[in-house]
Amino acid sequence: MDIASKEIEKMIDEIDDIRHHIQGTEILFREQIDKVHPKLRKSAANLVHYNALRELDIRSLQHRLGELNISRLAKAEPHVDSSLSNIRHLLGLLIGKKEPQEKNDAMPRKKALKVLRSHTKTLFGNRSPQRRVRIMVTLPTTAAFDEKMVDRMVSQGMNCARINCAHDDEQHWLKMIENVKKAAKQHHRKVKICMDLGGPKIRTGRMAQGPKVKKFKPQRDSMGRVLQPACIELRAPTHELMKNQVPVPKDGLSQLHMEDSIELVDTRGEKRQLIVTQVAEEQVQVTCPNTCYLATGMKLHLPSGKEAVIGDLPSLQEYITVHRSDLLELHKKDIIGHTLVKGHSMPSALHKISCTLPEVFQYIKNGERILFDDGKIEGIIVSVQEEIITVEITHADSRGSKLKADKGINLPDSSLSISGLTAKDRKDLRFIASHADNVNFSFVNSPEDVEELMTEIERHGASQRLGIVLKIETQSAFDNLTKILLSAMRSYPVGVMIARGDLAIETGWGHIAMVQNEILALCNAAQVPVIWATQVLDNLAKKGIPSRSEITDAATAIRAECVMLNKGPYISRAILLLDSILKDMESYQEKNVRMLPILEKKGR
Repeated sequence: MDIASKEIEKMIDEIDDIRHHIQGTEILFREQIDKVHPKLRKSAANLVHYNALRELDIRSLQHRLGELNISRLAKAEPHVDSSLSNIRHLLGLLIGKKEPQEKNDAMPRKKALKVLRSHTKTLFGNRSPQRRVRIMVTLPTTAAFDEKMVDRMVSQGMNCARINCAHDDEQHWLKMIENVKKAAKQHHRKVKICMDLGGPKIRTGRMAQGPKVKKFKPQRDSMGRVLQPACIELRAPTHELMKNQVPVPKDGLSQLHMEDSIELVDTRGEKRQLIVTQVAEEQVQVTCPNTCYLATGMKLHLPSGKEAVIGDLPSLQEYITVHRSDLLELHKKDIIGHTLVKGHSMPSALHKISCTLPEVFQYIKNGERILFDDGKIEGIIVSVQEEIITVEITHADSRGSKLKADKGINLPDSSLSISGLTAKDRKDLRFIASHADNVNFSFVNSPEDVEELMTEIERHGASQRLGIVLKIETQSAFDNLTKILLSAMRSYPVGVMIARGDLAIETGWGHIAMVQNEILALCNAAQVPVIWATQVLDNLAKKGIPSRSEITDAATAIRAECVMLNKGPYISRAILLLDSILKDMESYQEKNVRMLPILEKKGR
């Protein structure tokens, strides 16, 4: 036998050893696999195979297979044992072994892709024309009142409507669902209703409420000349106002016409004129060439001689400003956040603020990291008492970072044994079980959390029809993902949401790319659909202009089965652009397989 044949024989032996290892691991997990839903049982076995494969370092084998132009197992996640069997058969043919290919229960590639497509359709509904990846859109409060807005979302390509139970109430949710179903019926579409459980959010507590005022200013050039006047939208009072909106009673709006002039005196005593530039039902757009401050209860003098009074504006949030080396006390009791000014007896400023989830205090230890407001502020725990935890700020903006109420707190080093279901979640599940297609489960950290959710769903008699989506947003969830998936796969259908914002803070910004790739790989092995979430086209949805990195990120989302958009005043633009990007990318890549269409050259 020549050297080349001996090398191939060695590779065959290595593959036999790998297969022996993954099949042995399957035996160890047999009891868990047998408990999985029948539609997911082979998928669960493949997940175990993939996990066992990743326990081995096969890079040398992959390199040698590549030199022979044979599959290197790089895309084998959904069909591990089948791929190994095929490679073994091909290697045998290279050295003249014409053995019939082994027949086993392993899922072949074509079948694996078909199974994933089926699971995706069950969870997220039918695909849109020319687009495999579904689009999920977070509904704002106005979706309960604005049927036209919801209709636009459906017509522009929304496949799934997401309702966050951390906001609004059952009455609003029901109206949102009715508007979605009405629009879907009108456009002959099926749109899935997905509802997020709020979960045990760890956030900063109350701050003092500031004045109820909004500032509007024109856009000026470097010489101070007005390029574009301040744009204000006067609209009938609603439960949720966008940044440029001010509530004014309907009878006042009905008296306004194009080019009318509205006079007022703002909070500083400055006289201002608002010019009507657009009139629509229940809303009027006006412009002002000067900066103006509008407040709750302020009188608007209309051309008719009558007055309209500005309705209730949201209070401005007070905040504390923290610097590096400052001390911050996190209180278990509900206190109003404030700062004690530094002096001779206090070389550093001392800030005090409460925590909305005091249960975490028992799990926090000295030396552990703590992060606030999406990681903008970072600190180290230097003292742990029963009622107060003291933090030394190690990272903040050079000019100081503003810390407001209701900002996220992350404890990436702490082992938090907190149930994923709160009392509110259990109450909300009653509504979800009756009205939603899927429940998105926040703060899942362990298989026990999943089992608790499934028990609650079964109690409401919805286990046969309610899909489960696991939000992976903590280091613990990532570390336990295989076990979490095997537990969740007892139900059908099941999916995963990569909550990249919280996950990046938990795992570290330098690791998030690797972490999201690993989650995609594990879910692909389990043939579990994935939602690509957090800040997709966020700048576009909120400000009307996308950043270049957002476009690239949206294009990368083709690797998932669904992409989630968050709410914003320009959400329609975001849906249209995402739909276009995903359709364009469809011809270049299907799931993890790169495609090579004809190269189009536009221009020179």
